[in-house]
Amino acid sequence: MKTKLLYFIIATIISCNLYSQNNRPQEPKEPFEYSIENVVFKNNIDSIYLAGTLTYPKMGSNFPAVILISGSGPQDRNSELMNHKPFLIIADYLTKKGIAVLRVDDRGTGESEGNYNETGLYGFVNDTKSAFEFLKNRKEINHSKIGLIGHSLGGVIAPIIASENTEVSFIVILAGSGIRGDKLMLLQKEKIERKMGVPEAGITQGQNYMKGAYDIIIKSDNNKTQLQTELKNYFTKVFGAMLPKSQIQTISEQLSIPWLTDFIKFDPQTSLSKTKCPVLALNGLNDLQVPSKENLEAIEKALKENGNNDIEIKQLEKLNHLFQESETGLPNEYVTIEQTFSPKVLELMTEWIKQRTK
Repeated sequence: MKTKLLYFIIATIISCNLYSQNNRPQEPKEPFEYSIENVVFKNNIDSIYLAGTLTYPKMGSNFPAVILISGSGPQDRNSELMNHKPFLIIADYLTKKGIAVLRVDDRGTGESEGNYNETGLYGFVNDTKSAFEFLKNRKEINHSKIGLIGHSLGGVIAPIIASENTEVSFIVILAGSGIRGDKLMLLQKEKIERKMGVPEAGITQGQNYMKGAYDIIIKSDNNKTQLQTELKNYFTKVFGAMLPKSQIQTISEQLSIPWLTDFIKFDPQTSLSKTKCPVLALNGLNDLQVPSKENLEAIEKALKENGNNDIEIKQLEKLNHLFQESETGLPNEYVTIEQTFSPKVLELMTEWIKQRTK
């Protein structure tokens, strides 16, 4: 019991190393009714090449377009997880409706260069900025109607870019956070553990332990080695002989990954308060990783306070963090659910985008 409780106390990133199922009925199959082009473009800021897929209708020109931005962790252009390919499904649906879509392999994934876990949050911002510049040079695209769709961490990146670039036509935030990263991760931990039946005393203890670690990260500079040492000393003091040194070392290394430390420190209010373009923010009521009420309220408040009136905020029944129709919202459901992405959300996003790009 002690070992099990300690697992919940130290868990900060939920991952599912489960057997993948192959029945994914939404996955589109060839032949496709639109043009598909594998593309490569350069992030000139960081001097790396990124690869992806651009899809657009076969007939016509001057298409509105979106760039899909993935969530945390290195993902390929389809954002594949447990045989689910949500970005493939989103791209297929939008392109059939007349909207061009660019989806990209994350750094160090698929055919893209770079090292994901050696990259800070703004490295990913630069990658998407480069994708935006690439689309602006495509003759098929209406350059005044390019938007961003970001899921989870991508929903944090999209407002950063929109707050800095008035050429961004619109953004769609899918389960993106509106509160600072450390507060989100503590809330995520609490929600998941309570849903899994962890005793309240264990939840409280875990909150205190992890808050101490996050406070160290918040105060740290960009010295990764020093941060690892400080976290290692902290966890050794907290857990003592209850955890092996190798596990304490692993936790300290994971929490020192540049993009994660940047995320823990980052407050989305800083970019949302400067985002003037139309915004659609969606979240599922069963989302335990980015709980909908707290985050959508924070997103809406920041946007309205900066005078942005073209916003739509929706909480959606039964949808989890991946926008699957779910029962509990727990991450261990992701693999067992055959649905990859809610058809209702696909329709809602498409109609909203079309209204703002006609």
